[in-house]
This record gives sequence, structure tokens and C-alpha cells, in this order.
Amino acid sequence: MESGKRKIVIGIDTHKDIHVAVALDHLGVRVGQLVLPATTAGYAQLEKWCHQHGVPTTFGVEGTGSYGAGLTRFLRHRDHHVVEINRPDRAGRARLGKSDPIDAEAAARAVLSGTALSVPKSGTGHVELIRMIKVARDTAVRARSQALITLKTVIITAPAELRETLDGLAAKPLVERCASFRPGLVTAPIAAAKFALQALARRWMDLDREVRSHDRELDRLTLEQAPTLRAAFGFGTDTTAEMLIVAGDNPRRIHSEAAFAVLCGVAPLPASSGKTKRHRLSRSGHRQANAALYRVVIVRMRWHQATIAYVTRRLAEGKTKKEVIRCLKRYVAREVFRLLRPAAMSTPTAA
Repeated sequence: MESGKRKIVIGIDTHKDIHVAVALDHLGVRVGQLVLPATTAGYAQLEKWCHQHGVPTTFGVEGTGSYGAGLTRFLRHRDHHVVEINRPDRAGRARLGKSDPIDAEAAARAVLSGTALSVPKSGTGHVELIRMIKVARDTAVRARSQALITLKTVIITAPAELRETLDGLAAKPLVERCASFRPGLVTAPIAAAKFALQALARRWMDLDREVRSHDRELDRLTLEQAPTLRAAFGFGTDTTAEMLIVAGDNPRRIHSEAAFAVLCGVAPLPASSGKTKRHRLSRSGHRQANAALYRVVIVRMRWHQATIAYVTRRLAEGKTKKEVIRCLKRYVAREVFRLLRPAAMSTPTAA
């Protein structure tokens, strides 16, 4: 078949600086390999190279949410069909070995066999803005917690006359007290302790201001993007942002609420053997989304009357509390899918 009429699929193994692409025809015959820089010029080179070998029907890209994000956006903008490729399984790697061309060919064969069907997130709308801000917020929260832990550790080993003046203070008054220290010239252990505590307290206060700034921006964006989800019981700024991130700017790529439950790691999986018939909870999926669903369930179990009645009934039926929480997480995932999927995810205007 002439190269101009031959249909091909492309598998791409992505890295920070370079990508490796392998093209297969519809019979699985390898027709070409390309190493390209991870730049816009490299992406254009890939597109031109593909048309030299045939008509590209599908691009299978590893790491569409990390190293392959730029390439994915480029290809989707050019109206190419892109699917997300998972890492090859360990058995396959043990049998075939590990190299960039091997991984790229495995990606192409996953596309050709039909095992790779996942549509990647578009990464071009308001949800991408939320994701970036939430990444900054989460790292600031962790750093703030670490600053407070370190401050309390320094207090434990500080001279007794200083430690005793700080005993019993709650976190916020403790930070304010330490931030007001005037250690002067560091010539004694107590001056050194005050110097360290002042630095840690001021670090905590700076990070706290940063976190509150991120929270205000996330509050505005989530209200604009998913007002119905924000209005649902138990959903605040953080949980709504997490649900939007896992769904992406193109939530219609998730074809059913069962698929969304799998994505969140709350779908029961069969675990039967012989005469034993049972299910277990999925241990895969988006762990942050799973944790967000758990927080919503805990809030509803305490304050939501319908949920409280449900828990009481299921406990009376012999369910354990852990089993009830699993059922509720599955229910909340179904509710989130119903509220998010009809929403028209808008695209931000360029500045």
C-alpha cells in the first residue's frame, strides 16, 4: 500500500526533554521510529513525519498529564485523536526488556489492539486553572504543617525558662508569641532558641497568608465552574476542586457513572474463588479524589439527616461502619458524576 494511503497508529514514550515515537500500520508492521525534542518545533516535526509514512489515525501517548501534556494539547488542537497509554505491565517488560523505542512500540500496539481507549484530559479550560492553583496550595499547606511541627520540636529542646512560658498555648497564639520574639545578639542558647522560633513562626505566618490567598482564588473558580456541586451538602472549596480536577475540562470523556466510580477508586471489584462469592473495593484510581469523597461522607454522617438515617438502618442490618462508608462513597461518586457531567466546561479567554 502506498504510504500516502496507508493508515498508521503512533505510540509515543514521553520524557522531559525528548519523546520517542514508533509508527505501526494496520497489520502491526513497524514502519518508522522518530526521536523528537519536547518542544513545539518537535511536535510539528512529529506531525510531518507521520504524514510521510501514512495517514495517522490515533496517537497513543504515555504521561498525558505530565511529560506528555504539551504534546497532547498540540495534537488535540490539530484535531488528532489521542488516547492515554498506561505504563506497560511488569510481565511484558520482563519478557521484552525496557527501552524508549520498546515502550513506544508497546504504546502503539496497545492502540492497535483496542486495549487503550482512555481519552486524556484536555487541559485547556478553567479546571486546568484550578489544578495549578491547588498544586500550589497543597504544597503550601504541607510546608505550613512542617513549619509548625519543627517549631514545637525546637520548643521541646529549648531552655526551661523559655519552654515553660510557651507551654499550654494553642497553635495560633503560640505562633504569634514566637513571631514577636526579639532575640538580639545570638550569644546564648536561649537567644538561639528565640531566633529559631521567630524564623519558624514568621515562615508559618507567610505560608498561612499564601494558603488563604489560594483558598480565595479556588473559592471563586469553583463557584463559577460548578455552582451546583458547591451547593451539595458537604462539598466545600477543596473537595469541589478535587472532583473537578479528576473529571477534567472534558468530563464527557467519562462515559458512565460506573467508570467515574472506578476512576475515584470506589467501585467494587469481584474477588470470588471457588465457592467463595465476594467483592472488594478497588485499590486503584485517583487517591486524592477518593480522600475527598471520604471527607464528604464523614461530614454527612454527622450532620446530614438522610445520611444519618441510612447509616442507622444499614448498621441494624449487620453492616460494619467501614462497609457503610464504602456504600456512601459509591453513592456520593454517583451524585458527583450527575452534577458534573452535564456542565459545559468553558474555556478561559486569553489575556
